[in-house]
Amino acid sequence: MEIIQSIQNRIYEIRGERVMLDRDLAALYDVETRIFNQSVKRNGKRFPADFMFQLTRDEWESIRLQMESSQKSMSSQFVMTYPSRRPNSALPYAFTEQGVAMLSGILNSDRAINMNIAIMRAFIQIRRVVYKENDLVEQLKQIKERLGEHDVQLNQIYDALENLLDEKAEQRKWEDRDRIGFKR
Repeated sequence: MEIIQSIQNRIYEIRGERVMLDRDLAALYDVETRIFNQSVKRNGKRFPADFMFQLTRDEWESIRLQMESSQKSMSSQFVMTYPSRRPNSALPYAFTEQGVAMLSGILNSDRAINMNIAIMRAFIQIRRVVYKENDLVEQLKQIKERLGEHDVQLNQIYDALENLLDEKAEQRKWEDRDRIGFKR
């Protein structure tokens, strides 16, 4: 469970996709980022644009800010293998869930296989949480609609009661009026 939590902390949302960065995956697979990326590039046909893409400068800056803030709260949560080997100008690659699944075909060590299974489980857990949230949002919408209908019905009841009270008041006024004419 701890490893899955650690993996979930390395999943980011970029361009509307949940992705993991090459450096995080390399650290999890216990290989250098450079070697990891070389393996991916040798098998480039397996990674179309919807499986893997390179981050823009703005996206990378945004992710770095997130990582810095999470590092302060979780000191050992984020580890990069050989950080000095990656030039500052090099932008990382992001892998979608399908891209991570495709990695299982090119990384065959026991560690890579076990880590791939753990990563897939982390993605599945995130998806479950999102589905639950979406279900709760839908339920809240239905409750809000029902309450809106109830407001209309309560307003109708209030208007009807007000009309009845007005009729009673008028009837009392009629009965309490001074009579004209002969009295018996």
